[in-house]
Amino acid sequence: MMTLYSYPGLFGVADNNPFGLKVYAFMKLCGLPFRHEHIFDASAAPRGQLPYLLDGDAAIGDSDTIIAHLITHKGLDIDRALTPQERDTDLLVRRTLDDLYWVMSYSRWKDDRFWPLFRDAILRTHPAVTAEGMQAARDYNFKRYHFQGIGRYEPEAAYARGIADLRVLAHLIPADGFLFGAKPGSIDAGIYGFTANIHFYDIDTPLKAFLASQTNLVRHCLAIHEAIGRRD
Repeated sequence: MMTLYSYPGLFGVADNNPFGLKVYAFMKLCGLPFRHEHIFDASAAPRGQLPYLLDGDAAIGDSDTIIAHLITHKGLDIDRALTPQERDTDLLVRRTLDDLYWVMSYSRWKDDRFWPLFRDAILRTHPAVTAEGMQAARDYNFKRYHFQGIGRYEPEAAYARGIADLRVLAHLIPADGFLFGAKPGSIDAGIYGFTANIHFYDIDTPLKAFLASQTNLVRHCLAIHEAIGRRD
């Protein structure tokens, strides 16, 4: 059986990292049997990043690469009906979500207003994690943010960037159904990975306040949340 390795859950979602939750939701939507292993240490993962999938002897990293592997090797038809234009939109949305990731991460690890709440939530939920380990991860993330660029933003400017990404999603998601029709596609799993980690996040960040004001984004998030059934 395939094994998905990803970060642990938080606040009722299966993975508190949007990329791991994206793959988890995709596999659930496709009805694929798999084991879900929650880990913090990514040193054994391809590129040293989570999530990764173990499929037989193959270890596949990167959420988009995992999904492409599953579609090809498991004969999945979840995106088969997409038009060329829809495939272009799919790619543009995934790139927008890549940008949103940095602002979401900033809100948890960088912003001094929210960091203590996030740290304490992780420590309560996952007793094996230590305060020292969380601080070491925070220090590491500060370096990532600096070199990526978001760490050089003031909070208001960082959140304006993330809210702009969410606003684009709000313009694209219909009042009913999913991005490309009545059935969810892989891009809907990707969007859910992010919106669920904002909507269900029990800390009131500017990203959460904006998402809560967009009824179609909330509806879409809850529809996928229900569709994937049991969360672990």
